[in-house]
Amino acid sequence: MSKPFTIAVFASGSGTNFQALIDAVEAGTLPVRIALLVCDKPKAPVVDRAKRAGIPRFVFSPKDYESRVAYEQEILAELRKREIDLIVLAGYMRLITESLVEPFYGRMINIHPSLLPSFAGLNAIGQALESGVKLTGVTVHYVDGGMDTGPIIAQRALEIHEEDTEDTLASRVHLIEHQLYPEVVRWISEGRVVLQGRHVRILSERQGSSLVNHEGI
Repeated sequence: MSKPFTIAVFASGSGTNFQALIDAVEAGTLPVRIALLVCDKPKAPVVDRAKRAGIPRFVFSPKDYESRVAYEQEILAELRKREIDLIVLAGYMRLITESLVEPFYGRMINIHPSLLPSFAGLNAIGQALESGVKLTGVTVHYVDGGMDTGPIIAQRALEIHEEDTEDTLASRVHLIEHQLYPEVVRWISEGRVVLQGRHVRILSERQGSSLVNHEGI
């Protein structure tokens, strides 16, 4: 029996995108195994979500390490031990160095609440409202070590209403995130996402199945 496609989720906060992935797995719409939660805040609500779902956890306090590289080496050991196929960043609020980016390039993704390259970085929803744009949305992209600069896999747009506040816009953005992220993870697990330089191709289900059968994941 072949090994299931295995992911690790990195998160720092409430973990709503993490929960959306758990729910999709339990519903049978996301055929992957969530093998690990990595969290840099021991008291974050996402840790409790992982406990309730029976998902193993690597929880740490960065201040206990002499450098970012030091704790990333421990994380890397955990990822290799569990044979992780894909890292899914879901509100992980720490910069990631080459220690993790290099061995997992093309196998690490992030979700961002804007239509990149617009409004990269922190408070993307507030940035969009402040700028007066009429559309914002959600982007899923590969991680390349820059600040939200990696190749874009998928985007979904959302109209900004005149009466929107940060809270109302955020609630609608999060609804899209919770739909799109499990979908993209499923595409990747099916071999349907092809990274070619800065460009990403999404294959049909038939093409993806053929690629997986021929080459493996």
